[in-house]
Amino acid sequence: MQNAPEELRASWNAYLERNPGTHIRDAAEALGVSEAELLATKCGESVVRLEASWPDLVGRFGRLGRVVALTRNHVAVSEKTGVYEAVSTSGHVGLVLGKEIDLRIFFEHWRYGFAVEYESRGALRRSLQFFDAGGASVQKVHMIPESNLAVYEELVSTYRSGNQSAAQPVARPAPRKNERPDAEVDVEGFREAWLRMRDTHEFFGLLRDFSVSRTQGLRLAPDGFAIPVRRDALLGLLEDVAAAGTGIMVFVRSPGAIQIHTGPVRSVKETHKYVNVLDPGFNLHVRAGLIASAWAVRKPTGDGLVTSVEFFDAEGRNVALISGERKPGEPESQRWREHVEAIGKP
Repeated sequence: MQNAPEELRASWNAYLERNPGTHIRDAAEALGVSEAELLATKCGESVVRLEASWPDLVGRFGRLGRVVALTRNHVAVSEKTGVYEAVSTSGHVGLVLGKEIDLRIFFEHWRYGFAVEYESRGALRRSLQFFDAGGASVQKVHMIPESNLAVYEELVSTYRSGNQSAAQPVARPAPRKNERPDAEVDVEGFREAWLRMRDTHEFFGLLRDFSVSRTQGLRLAPDGFAIPVRRDALLGLLEDVAAAGTGIMVFVRSPGAIQIHTGPVRSVKETHKYVNVLDPGFNLHVRAGLIASAWAVRKPTGDGLVTSVEFFDAEGRNVALISGERKPGEPESQRWREHVEAIGKP
């Protein structure tokens, strides 16, 4: 049953009074609802519901100038400052290949959109926020002082929905499918296909073709190609690459996008709940206590083996992935491999 918007808004306000400064996602989790449902309770005031062909709208983001692109899941948040450059779409897939903002977008998961304005520390904050059918965030675009606010206002006006109801129906998540028993998997065929890979992007098809989950695939990998490592390895790994100046690639996935940071990281800090990277142009926040497992994974490519460290939650969902910085046609750096080899076993 959907929550009545008036009751939900009252519950949200009461929660904020008890917990001032709480982020909307944390409030939604505490109240047992989605972010989209909470935002909708303020439609007609500080929130405007949007209606658009999402590929068409994203194709216009470059006109906003410099913004912060935010992609998150329930464990990790990636924030990249830059311009939506080199935007292309094909069917349900979009690419943003700018120097700073690098995204893979899966529009079939984009269902709802809102323009959001709120006061924070004496300033008016503006953003465009998008959600999947269950009301979970897929992408947020935050305006900053360098952004073109005239374009922002134009987009909000152009794509303003005729429906500004305070109610936002959402689909409740379907139960996760159980893994097939390992005995039913063609393990030998799976391992042979793994060794035949020539590109890391083939990995998703490999899992699909053999009907295995990602963590199951890692368990069944060829010997030495997927090794469990300490689930608390993230902080030490980031500190090590920061100290060495090693360039890395950080992948964070939402239900509808993958955001990629490429380059070194410098300011790595641990707070009460989070492991953070706090660099100009790139912020990463990871609730390390929600990481249930981590793996060092090797995949064959035309450029040699590519190594990643992959982090998963208790349900086996990939929440973050880190690999060494490299360009197509170049081999992986030996320094990155040394960082991975230094990670302790569980």
